[in-house]
Amino acid sequence: MNVLAAASAYDLTPGRLWSLIAVAPGLVGVVAGVLALKRGRGTVVALAGGLVAVVIGGWVVTAAKGGPGTGYGIVGGYADLVIGAAALVLGGLATARSRGFVGGRR
Repeated sequence: MNVLAAASAYDLTPGRLWSLIAVAPGLVGVVAGVLALKRGRGTVVALAGGLVAVVIGGWVVTAAKGGPGTGYGIVGGYADLVIGAAALVLGGLATARSRGFVGGRR
């Protein structure tokens, strides 16, 4: 009997749950970053959402003991890292633009 059998595709394991939790602030951060580039508002939301997604995604990837399909949420963790990094980049660009460092409106 294999006690460490892979989780079913439909099981919501703690790793998968944390990956799902982290994707929400990451997506909010990406949307806020795009809006911040257009309107100049929301840079803090983009940076905070991206940071939360990167930290939780990194924690999920670090804590995973198996690869994709094992139920540890490693695929979602990597997705959180990418989405969080995108939010951080967008928030950073919006911050730099508002301060006049990159193609500002001044």
